[in-house]
Amino acid sequence: MKNKPHLLIIGVGSIGERHLRCFQATDRVDLSICELNEELRNEVGDRYKISERFDNLETALEQKPDAALIAAPAHLHIPLAQTCAEAGCHLLIEKPLSTSTEGIAELIEFIAKEKLIASVAFVFRAHPVIQAMKNEIDSGRFGKPLQVVTLSGQHFPTYRPAYRDIYYNNHAAGGGLIQDGLPHAMNAVEWLVGPTTRIMADSAHLKLEGVDVEDTVNVISRHGANGEVLGSFCSNQHQAANETSITVICQNATVRFEYQRNRWGFLIEPEGAWEYQEFTIGRDDLFTHQANAFLDAIEGKSDPACTITEAEHTLKTCLTILKSSQQAPWTPILSSDS
Repeated sequence: MKNKPHLLIIGVGSIGERHLRCFQATDRVDLSICELNEELRNEVGDRYKISERFDNLETALEQKPDAALIAAPAHLHIPLAQTCAEAGCHLLIEKPLSTSTEGIAELIEFIAKEKLIASVAFVFRAHPVIQAMKNEIDSGRFGKPLQVVTLSGQHFPTYRPAYRDIYYNNHAAGGGLIQDGLPHAMNAVEWLVGPTTRIMADSAHLKLEGVDVEDTVNVISRHGANGEVLGSFCSNQHQAANETSITVICQNATVRFEYQRNRWGFLIEPEGAWEYQEFTIGRDDLFTHQANAFLDAIEGKSDPACTITEAEHTLKTCLTILKSSQQAPWTPILSSDS
């Protein structure tokens, strides 16, 4: 019987622990963890019965893992990925890819040279609802996409109660809504209708206590090879409702993904009825789908769900949004004597 591949998980905070749990659920890998925080390392290791635990990457890589999952803070992703790639590891890198573009071109070149598999963990790429909707849009059934509208929000203190004490409170470490939450929707939209070509943005810190980074953002955008698709994004991290919708207005229909209802639907005729396809999905299911997709790619059964090149474009888009939102190009309303 063929041995299972060995996956090293680097960083076992909340997202690293979720990846660990969901890779374990696949029963397709042997797992080890690398975590600097001794208390966290032992707590998570004990919880999931992980015997191989390391407090430094050098020692962990001496065990020659087949792949590495990088769930450290975003500003460490690229140097950690480069080190793991040089040790011969396939890579699954948590989003966002980084907090700058430094080192990405060199990593892409090295991965191609060594014929390694590398994917970035934008979990919407593993969402069966969005996958089904994308397949129908790509088929041409609804005509060409013309406009996309994304609305999203959640109560961050409920879902990430430690947000004040982790990377989120610092832009340099990948914190704030633009680098932390918005990339999910941005990457999904780029996957659905094409890469972002230009943007304008506004953001503010309106409510989250204990941090100064933005918790609310509005973006208008253009997508596609020639910027032919108009886009808009409205997002916050303080509303009571935990919901995300992505609406793609096509030539012949309006098509919508509704995260909170695990469904997608389309409407063709004015005053007609929506037609929906509904799914039963738990939150861990998406990460388990993502884990299986990565392992399938390693085994040559499929391509990486989100390449580093695709994730780099999302990163560049979000860094541009961050810069644009800090320079808000407001146009004053015309006065009566103008």
